[in-house]
Amino acid sequence: MTQRGRATRTAGRPRGGPAPRGGQVPRGDLAARRERLRAVIAPVIDGAGYDLEDLSVSRAGRRHVVRVIVDADGGINLDAVADVSRAVSAALDAAEETGGDIVAGEYQLEVSSPGVDRPLTLPRHWRRNVGRLARVTVRSAGESGARPAGDRQVTGRVLAADDECVVLEIDGARAQWPHTDLGPGRVQVEFSRLDELPEPEDVDDDDDDDVEDEER
Repeated sequence: MTQRGRATRTAGRPRGGPAPRGGQVPRGDLAARRERLRAVIAPVIDGAGYDLEDLSVSRAGRRHVVRVIVDADGGINLDAVADVSRAVSAALDAAEETGGDIVAGEYQLEVSSPGVDRPLTLPRHWRRNVGRLARVTVRSAGESGARPAGDRQVTGRVLAADDECVVLEIDGARAQWPHTDLGPGRVQVEFSRLDELPEPEDVDDDDDDDVEDEER
């Protein structure tokens, strides 16, 4: 199974404009800017064949930080992140030249892939984590069809996932739930035990002897 990690590339350029007094930006302004950004960024990412998982705008001192999370089946590597970052930056430049400031003032663009701490909330999130250990809250009907007294948390390995349901292996048994019965899942970090690590390859002592003979 391929390890899915976080890859980040930072881009962007200073934009002129005075900072708001006190460095604070009204929440409504940030929400409006996020929607303007999404209108520009989403088509670029979709056209590149990726999914826009999250888009946020925050304030860091005198500038904004625009964070874009992208993903795809099989994950997304550093080269793809760099390509997406350049394409998004170019799209923002073009949008500002034709329609004015998308993000007022100076900003920094950060494009990254999801980390293991990303909640599993959509069918594609579960599908992309088949084979991994996950913890999730079951809200309603369980594998037997009976409704438990309340929410309960289960931990199991994701065996399969589609648009309708998720199949987990829990203590050697298979359990299946529809997405509507599951809260946000969390991938669990697993550490290999020492006795599971591969043995180091044996060193061929004959080769060392040959080298010594040649040196003599």
